[in-house]
Amino acid sequence: MMFIIAQMLHVLSGVFWGGTTFALARIGGNTATPLYKPQMGAAGVAIVTGGLLWFLLHRGSFGTQEHVLGTGAIRAVLAAGVQAVAYVYVPHNLGDSNEPEVAKSRHRTATGQRIAALLLVVTIGCMAAARYV
Repeated sequence: MMFIIAQMLHVLSGVFWGGTTFALARIGGNTATPLYKPQMGAAGVAIVTGGLLWFLLHRGSFGTQEHVLGTGAIRAVLAAGVQAVAYVYVPHNLGDSNEPEVAKSRHRTATGQRIAALLLVVTIGCMAAARYV
């Protein structure tokens, strides 16, 4: 039962995290601020449940499949870190009167989301391929 719950949480949170990341990367990060906490919450759940699944399914072995999954896991953690850093270092209380700063802020947010999206593409590819290597 623990495996089923962990897998469901891992997939659902991963879909939300990846989906919001890909959407924000595409639209330029304009609405990133209201999505930051849910996105990071989903990232945390996906990473923790991924660790639990690793413990339940791959403990004690480190073959090719584990190398591929480990590569994906590292990229997922890096993606969450990039998103957190991109959010923390962007000013969020800018008014519309400061257009250059608003544009710069949106550009930084979009760049962070795009980098995270690329990292998550690698993560998803690793999860999909791990079973077949």
